Order: sequence, then C-alpha cells, then structure tokens
Amino acid sequence: MNIKTHIFIIALIVTALSACKKDDDVDVVVVPPRDRGEQQIKDDALLQDYLKTHFYTLEDVYVNGDNTVEYRTVKLDTIAGDNSDKPSIMDSGLVTTKKITKGDVEYTLYVLGLRTGEGSQKPTFADSTLVTYKGQLPYKNGDKIFDSALNPVWFDLTSVVDGFREALVDFKGASGVSKYNEDGTVTYNDDFGELVVFIPSGLAYFSEARTSIPAYSSLIFNVQLYKVNEADHDRDGIPSYLEDLDGDGMLVMDVDDNTDGDGFVNYLDTDDDGDGILTKNEITVKDLNQDGFITLDEITFYDDNGNGIKNHLDKDDRDSKNK
Repeated sequence: MNIKTHIFIIALIVTALSACKKDDDVDVVVVPPRDRGEQQIKDDALLQDYLKTHFYTLEDVYVNGDNTVEYRTVKLDTIAGDNSDKPSIMDSGLVTTKKITKGDVEYTLYVLGLRTGEGSQKPTFADSTLVTYKGQLPYKNGDKIFDSALNPVWFDLTSVVDGFREALVDFKGASGVSKYNEDGTVTYNDDFGELVVFIPSGLAYFSEARTSIPAYSSLIFNVQLYKVNEADHDRDGIPSYLEDLDGDGMLVMDVDDNTDGDGFVNYLDTDDDGDGILTKNEITVKDLNQDGFITLDEITFYDDNGNGIKNHLDKDDRDSKNK
C-alpha cells in the first residue's frame, strides 16, 4: 500500500468521524408506539360511529364480459341528504360482534354477515381460502379503497391480518360450481359466503404504515368466500391447524409449536421431532369420507415406547410406519 492510499483512508476516517459528530448534535425524537389499550378505545368509538352513520347497498359485479352476475359488492355511504332515511349498518340486524384477545387487550370485530355460505367446510385459522375482496379505510366523507380483487385469489390465512382471519373462519364457501367459463375461470353457485368486517388497528397493522394505509388505521374488508382448501403446509399428513400444539390459534414464528427447536415450527417442518424419520412416516392418515379434509379422527398416532408422547414428537421413537 502506498502513502497516497494511507492518506486517502485517513481522510475517509476523519470525514466519517466528523459526520458522526454532526449527528450527535442533532436531537432525534423517537416516538414510541401508542398504548394498545388506549388505541383500541379510540378505534372502537370510531367504528361504532361509522356503523351508526353509514348505510350499505349491494351492487352487481360482472367479470367475464357476459350477462352473468359473478357476485355483489357492498357500497358504503353516509346517512345524509337524500339518504337521511336509510337505516344504518348498525341497525340492519345483520351486524354481530366478535371479541378477540391479543396480548392483554380485548378487541371487538364488527361483522356485517350478508350470507354464511352453503359449502361443506368453514376454514380454520391455518387454511387457504379463495376470495374476492375490497379493502377500504373508514373515512367519514368517502371511503378510500386501498386494495381489491375482482377475480378470485387464494389467501393463506396464516399470512393475513388477524381481523380478516378471525372474521373468515365463521363463514363457508359455495356449495359448488355452476359454470365453467371459456377463459378457464369458473362461476360458483350463488350461495357463497358474503361479509363485511370492520377491524380495529390492533387486529390490523397497528403502528406499521403500509402503502395507502396510514399507521393506526382501522380497516374495512368486503369479502366473498368461494372455496376452502385445508392447508398442510409441509405436506407431512397432519393439517396445519392440528400442528398448533399450544392451541393459541397462532403458527407463524410460534416457538411453542416447535418440538425439536430447529428453527422451523412444526407446520413447516417435515420432521417435527428431528429424529431423522419424516413425520408422514410416523403416522397413518386415511381420508375416510373422501371429502379432502383430514380430521383428527382420521389420523392414527403411535406411541411405541408408551411414554405418553406421540412418535412423531418423540426423538426416542423412530419406527417408520410407512415403509
């Protein structure tokens, strides 16, 4: 290294130290997140006021360029002027509440249930759902739509906000398909689940801002639920909802659902106990009624050493049942 290089490096160090000194002279204000309990009180008051001062109407949605109505979307509007005689959402007789405790705070979801759905299954908190939806912010003078899908999309319920998931698990999809369209899409029977859920920020993104969604925003989702697929994320034969060992309805990054402590929670781990035998080979699964949904009574678990721990969760039991 020549002397010019030494001088250049020294100059860089001096510049860096000088920059750090300037930063030290600046007062940086760090705003802590709001108290969740206090924010919930504000959010609940806002949502209740919205439900009392707004009404809804249903509008037909055409997707395939034909005369078939694919579904109805909900339009929300203020009770005022020519609409002063409209009954409020709260007085519609279709609004139910659902209490959700997260941390030490009890939250309230408000759900406008338009139709529960005639499908065979409700989704669990871990399943995949086929939906159309519209997401908007509850502003008094015109709601701001931040996201929507006119054509059905699949949503993994482990990856959505809590309020969306908690509302959807109480509804069913359609009873079947009524039409196969030329573009490869399908039209479902007109008996799918329909709802609008009003979500406080604590069951949404809370202090985290998103594109078009400010921090501490309550959210509104209008959802049409067409189909439910039972999820087995790691394809080990055990549906993901049954790998929630502590029964808290949470799977993502839940250390209490990680038997072998390997960094992969059980619903994403093909070898739950880390004994070298795949989980799917330590159980026996039979879909007895051929409905595509595996229930607890359709799985045979083993405990070869009789210690009260199922083989697939016990490193000391390594007998493969499916050779």
